[in-house]
Amino acid sequence: MDNISIEQSERAPGVDFNFENSTFSLKGESYPEDVTAFYGPLLDGLEKHFEDLKGTKVSFTFDLVYFNSSTAKILMGLFDMLDEAAEDNDVTVTWNYEVDDDNMEEMGEEFGEDLEKATFILNEVAIP
Repeated sequence: MDNISIEQSERAPGVDFNFENSTFSLKGESYPEDVTAFYGPLLDGLEKHFEDLKGTKVSFTFDLVYFNSSTAKILMGLFDMLDEAAEDNDVTVTWNYEVDDDNMEEMGEEFGEDLEKATFILNEVAIP
């Protein structure tokens, strides 16, 4: 599968999906006009990647500073997918939130609570 790299825009996050190394990241704000059109191909790519993946170290990093409720639904599904992938792989999910951003910290905590198999790291960082 080809890697996916999308430049961050005003309404959509930057995407860096490296399928060869199983490292993935979303960065910035997420409130695209058509959430399904933006995230659909990304989720499809991840689903195909995880289908036959076994014994692999997987890293997914979230550096989101804002997202809307439509994106939140997508993220819930993504977290479920990552937790499922952790059945056969070493999956680490890192949620970075900006210093003093209580909302994003709380969202990270809530998403992390749903992970049963994947390792979850909640990080307070200075996001440029």
